[in-house]
Amino acid sequence: MNNFTLADEMHRLAKRAMDNGTAASRQEAEALLRGYRIALSIGPDEAADRHHQAALLTAIELGRRVFLGGVTVEGRLDMPLAVPVASGPTLGHAVAAAGGKPLSAPAGIPLISIGGPAKKRTDGFSIRAVFNGWRGGIVPGHADGPDRGKIRPMALSPMLAAALAINEAFLHVSGESPFAGKRSTGLNLWNLSRSADWMSCEGSAPELRYLPSNLWLIGLGHLGQAYLWGLGLLPYASDAKVGLVLQDVDVITPSTESTSILSDSTMHGLKKARVTAVWAERRGFETAITERLFDETCRRHCSEPSIALCGLDNAVGRRALDRVGFEFVVEAGLGRGHQDFRSLLIHTLPGEMPASALWREEGEVSQAAADAMAYRKMLDEGSLDRCGVTLLAGKAVGAPFVGAVAATLVLGEVLRLLHGGGLHRMVDMNLVDLAYLRAVPQLHDFSSFNPGFISVGM
Repeated sequence: MNNFTLADEMHRLAKRAMDNGTAASRQEAEALLRGYRIALSIGPDEAADRHHQAALLTAIELGRRVFLGGVTVEGRLDMPLAVPVASGPTLGHAVAAAGGKPLSAPAGIPLISIGGPAKKRTDGFSIRAVFNGWRGGIVPGHADGPDRGKIRPMALSPMLAAALAINEAFLHVSGESPFAGKRSTGLNLWNLSRSADWMSCEGSAPELRYLPSNLWLIGLGHLGQAYLWGLGLLPYASDAKVGLVLQDVDVITPSTESTSILSDSTMHGLKKARVTAVWAERRGFETAITERLFDETCRRHCSEPSIALCGLDNAVGRRALDRVGFEFVVEAGLGRGHQDFRSLLIHTLPGEMPASALWREEGEVSQAAADAMAYRKMLDEGSLDRCGVTLLAGKAVGAPFVGAVAATLVLGEVLRLLHGGGLHRMVDMNLVDLAYLRAVPQLHDFSSFNPGFISVGM
């Protein structure tokens, strides 16, 4: 029997509605999410393509955690399954397993088309998730997509496009942006500078040739599971020897599913490290598990992965990232409040500043958060005491599409390292508007570092 608290059970976007005053109670907040629906469509040519299949399955896995009223999928789903992150003989089997319902797109709900040609202009919300090369993004349903370019889609660009599409649809249904669905926006994972036009051919971007062979993942919740999903999409050969160290101490709770792409309700109470190891091994990776807190007492052995991907949400662990023996670390942090949950901040280490200077000690939960209307109602009704309210108010607001975008950026740093591209000591952005992305070049010289890699499978 698992004794989960309300803080462990609360959907992280329902908490957003409570925190910002949209909902006056937990029941209202959850009913709001159950009223959100979304439709996905994929054309026959796209349904047979592994990159478009990857975008569709990513959109379903993210969308079903946000649009609790359901995700419908329209298209030729009887095509053979061509992506390794799902199982089953056909795309339809994978769609059903992910939580999609094979139906024609209902009128009047947001529609996301996976690739395909431009459509007729409509009054409703209609966008396309589009990608090419290292570029991924969204365009209005009637608009043209990015230039095709000379290189094939890099395996993370469909994931990026799908995550941005789900973000845009949620911006629309939640009424947060009058521009949602009316703009073209995206990223070039090879070149994050503001001057880079994600719609244009990227010129110097290479064909994907090398993949990481050994990685250490610290934290296996929202971010860590998104890292694994992205790694699963990379084109490893079926016999590739890929080693992963998976580190986490927590168990999966009902709230985990609302943000974490590999978690579902059958896993409540199970250790995150063990659940993700099962998924990774099914994908073909070799895993080692460590279930201890990550802090300055941890030490990397010379035979263990020298690259770490960090998805921790606490300052204590982050402050130790450059003290335990890793030669290259990519870390992501996400906004925690209802106003900034779409923000993300990525660092690579070692850099100009030590980790201890980048992350200060954590502060306490603000009284303003605990005094929101929905929490006061819980106190008045006696459903929670002050301690329980403070605990719930201190939990982060979160959305799975934010972690998915962050994962493409984190893995993008590793892939650029392997291909001789530019690295960043910091990337700062908010999914409300990608135009304000800030990417600061990494000045540390990694040219003598051998990270371990294998060639792309054919």
